[in-house]
Amino acid sequence: QLKSATYLIPLRDNEVLLSRRFKTGWMDGMYSLIAGHLDGDETVHEAMIREAFEEAVIVVKKEDLIPATAIHRKSSDAEYVDFFFVVKTWEGEIIIGEPDKCDDMTWYPLDNLPENLLPHVREALENYKNGMAFSASGWES
Repeated sequence: QLKSATYLIPLRDNEVLLSRRFKTGWMDGMYSLIAGHLDGDETVHEAMIREAFEEAVIVVKKEDLIPATAIHRKSSDAEYVDFFFVVKTWEGEIIIGEPDKCDDMTWYPLDNLPENLLPHVREALENYKNGMAFSASGWES
């Protein structure tokens, strides 16, 4: 079954905001982006706006979401289509909105990302830096 998720790439200068997974039951201790599955009956933009508020307590406007890249990936548990958006402006101060799922939010230089970054998030950030609109991964036998 195909699943879809949306990811926010908040940028300030040459830094990206990353959040560390905590007590989620999947890839805990790894850094990711503000992200979440589409719940159904919502657009990708609506899902991204919802997730930004839930996870970082910021208000993002649809017109400020810049499409960055998409990845069609196959993981050990499912097949995903992931949508990544850059945002450079938002309302509110970034704070951890779900401390039961995230124990750190830190700005990292795009050219000095942490080792413990989810592989598909690293791929998406590389895509963004290289101007690649789309990639596919995990399909190799």
